[in-house]
Amino acid sequence: MAQETAEQRASYPEIDKFYDSLPDKNGALIPVLHKAQEAYGFLSQDVQLYVAHKLGIPASKVYGVATFYSLFNLEKKGSYRVNVCLGTACFVRGSENILNEFEKELGVERSATTKDGLFTIGSIRCVGACGLAPVVMVNDKVYGRVAPEDVKGIVDEYLGKGGE
Repeated sequence: MAQETAEQRASYPEIDKFYDSLPDKNGALIPVLHKAQEAYGFLSQDVQLYVAHKLGIPASKVYGVATFYSLFNLEKKGSYRVNVCLGTACFVRGSENILNEFEKELGVERSATTKDGLFTIGSIRCVGACGLAPVVMVNDKVYGRVAPEDVKGIVDEYLGKGGE
């Protein structure tokens, strides 16, 4: 008997339900990937293989789209995603120092997740809140006019479960 592949043994009902509800299956890859990430937190290799199988496309195409768009995650992220804006207005006002302070405070480098799985540190290019520069986002909450000395308080807010 042939060995079972990942896409055959895994079951992803959220993907099935969403895909089956689409009136037009053409061009469904990106919406299906968004739904899969929303449902499962990130796009694991098994999820990508399942999507490829479900849509009848090569796994390389799924992987190519998943790695091209920055909104897709191939690894599990922390409960709190800290993103420091490095756009021009924020950068000029010291956002790189803020990012360095988050790395120091949490003990991980950017694009990494803390060992407890609570925080993932990253950067973004522009939040569109240049008047509040420098800006930090934790999940969907925006912090404006952040200084390096504010970092510990922001982290403590989430450690104390006061964050959103």
